[in-house]
Amino acid sequence: MTDSLHTDLLGLAQDAARRAAELLRDGRPADLAVAATKSSPIDVVTEMDIAAEKLITDLISAQRPDDGFLGEEGAATEGTSGIRWVIDPLDGTVNYLYGLPTWSVSIAAEQDGETVVGVVAAPMRGETYHSVRGGGAWATGAWDGERRLACRPAPPLDQALVSTGFNYVSEVRAHQAEVAARLIPRLRDIRRGGSAAVDLCDLACGRLDGYYERGLNAWDVAAGDLIAREAGALTGGRPGERPSRDLTVAGTPGVFEPLQRLLEDFGAWHD
Repeated sequence: MTDSLHTDLLGLAQDAARRAAELLRDGRPADLAVAATKSSPIDVVTEMDIAAEKLITDLISAQRPDDGFLGEEGAATEGTSGIRWVIDPLDGTVNYLYGLPTWSVSIAAEQDGETVVGVVAAPMRGETYHSVRGGGAWATGAWDGERRLACRPAPPLDQALVSTGFNYVSEVRAHQAEVAARLIPRLRDIRRGGSAAVDLCDLACGRLDGYYERGLNAWDVAAGDLIAREAGALTGGRPGERPSRDLTVAGTPGVFEPLQRLLEDFGAWHD
């Protein structure tokens, strides 16, 4: 019964992510403007974020009215089914606002508090990534059919390509820049893509060796974290902890632990 349920949840998440991605890609107005701000004047929401979340929640509610929701743009209901949907309708809003291609739709389904399904659609790449817990990580794209994802073999840390992101609160950003400056000499290089969900999927695809970021919410990482883990990555927060707003760390085995230790030593989780 659980396998059947998870298959059904995956199909619904894929349908919702596809439709939201099409709305965002094809419906973006030429004069797109900021509709609101969140943590600071540069942490923005557009009318398309709001429209995409409504599309997703309406579609899922029509088929599963007893499920709960946690969405970046305000969806928050408990539900009674034991299933909760964790939704970032537009991860990488600033990229989207500027016309940059690295943005995504991220949808995860939790069962009794554990993520069991994750879907991330990156329409400007023409790629969608998905996982069911215990079933591996997969992607569709320019190639034929589905491709199983696997992390790349772990290099020494000084040859690792690592991605990160920066908070929109100026004091936090300044501290994150200090941490990055200390980290760069110990790595191959650092990338900053602008979508946590895409970064985690790139780790799953073998395009990165590691990823870390402070200040993320559940909707930023729920789907991507499952996809990365199902592709063989390790994920966590501070040593011994799960990913949290304090810190999210992910990496191939062999990169994860030394990266996590350095971030702890550098105080990446506090100002």
